Amino acid sequence: MNADITLTVDGRERSLTVDPRTTLLDALREHLGVTSPKKGCDHGQCGSCTVLLDGRRTLICLALAVAHDGAVVVTADGLGRGDELHPVAEAFLDADAYQCGYCTPGQICSAVGVLDEAADGWPSAVTPDLAADEVVLDRHEIAERMSGNLCRCGAYAHIVDAVSAVGNGAVR
Repeated sequence: MNADITLTVDGRERSLTVDPRTTLLDALREHLGVTSPKKGCDHGQCGSCTVLLDGRRTLICLALAVAHDGAVVVTADGLGRGDELHPVAEAFLDADAYQCGYCTPGQICSAVGVLDEAADGWPSAVTPDLAADEVVLDRHEIAERMSGNLCRCGAYAHIVDAVSAVGNGAVR
């Protein structure tokens, strides 16, 4: 028995009918034609499917679409304003933080989530002072927080540079 769901994707409300076993990734890609999130491993291990789901970075290859009826989904395509890139996407270009580009949309969404989490004071496994009022986004902190997003081309140093540029005020 199929289910009717509604999602707000990149600012646009979309209604669709899905099999209850359909992942949110497949609902976006196959039912709605939203191809920014990629299907890499389909096991929640690579991060290419990362989007902002109700404001939090989420691997959607493991999320069932029916469990997120009414959710707000923001993909890398929905981060910018019209022809203007989001500051993180701009920083990725400036830092040459991509090679083949397959993982880039997930990396960008994850980076936006990382910056939001740090701004909210959420510590990570490498945060030295868990009681501090703010999180300092040094290279170790950024690398730890971005570690769930794999890049087969090895652009990690440039990805950290891009996130650092935005997180430390070099880009806004």
